[in-house]
Amino acid sequence: MKILSIQSHVAYGHVGNSAAVFPLQRRGHEVWPVLTVNYSNHTGYGEWGGPIIAPADVASVIDGIEARGVLGQVDAVLSGYQGGAGIADVILSAVDRVKAANPAATYTCDPVMGNAKSGCFVHPDVPPLIREKVVPKADVITPNQFELGFLTETEPSDLDSTLASADIAMEMGPSTVLVTSVERPDRPEGTIEMMAVTREAAWIVQTPHLPFKANGSGDVTAALFTAHLRETGSPAQALAATTSSVFDLLQTTLDSGERELRLVQSQEFFAEPRMQFEVTQVR
Repeated sequence: MKILSIQSHVAYGHVGNSAAVFPLQRRGHEVWPVLTVNYSNHTGYGEWGGPIIAPADVASVIDGIEARGVLGQVDAVLSGYQGGAGIADVILSAVDRVKAANPAATYTCDPVMGNAKSGCFVHPDVPPLIREKVVPKADVITPNQFELGFLTETEPSDLDSTLASADIAMEMGPSTVLVTSVERPDRPEGTIEMMAVTREAAWIVQTPHLPFKANGSGDVTAALFTAHLRETGSPAQALAATTSSVFDLLQTTLDSGERELRLVQSQEFFAEPRMQFEVTQVR
């Protein structure tokens, strides 16, 4: 499989393409990373070096790939954090051109906007763009529960309301919604869930909630779910495999005492997920 991944890049640590590319490669897929920023480290440190890459320069990279005559080889387009309003048009143009060259290609949008603890942390111009222009073009979206509510202007909390919000999101365009960081009020203490929803069915998986914040884990999740969904055609299998790999990545990182994801040290979990968590069909 060949994946065109349009995301940020950091030299130190693992977020954006610096988190997504290696796990995909470890599963045996070709990844063509297109960078939207080239930072020293993620912005959670409060300071960083390096430039935002101008949308015209990002577009130029994609133009150069197209000039090689290879866009028809792309099976999936993947996008994540969008630092400003201008990059959305570049991503959507790339999606249109890939799908024109290969109608079977899919587009996964990780609609990064915020989380329940921090609220919305992107530029105010970005959420309306994601909601009105980007999500309608996506085949798969991977919001956390907070972002799902933000996108659909709802307040998902329990199982029924989260499913209803996912249904509203699918009415906007996508055929599959992966909801991460699902925190139902009636879940067992010390657990967290992830849910995959299609128009036909829905599945949920529960894991222990590890007590730390890991920048980049959402980027790994979106990448692996995209790969497993294309590999198997099964949202349930993709949910199980992705959850297994990401949990083991987070546990390895927590055990190390390091702040940055232990991506290389966890590579066997990407290649061979342990499949240690049961997926339950809920619709």
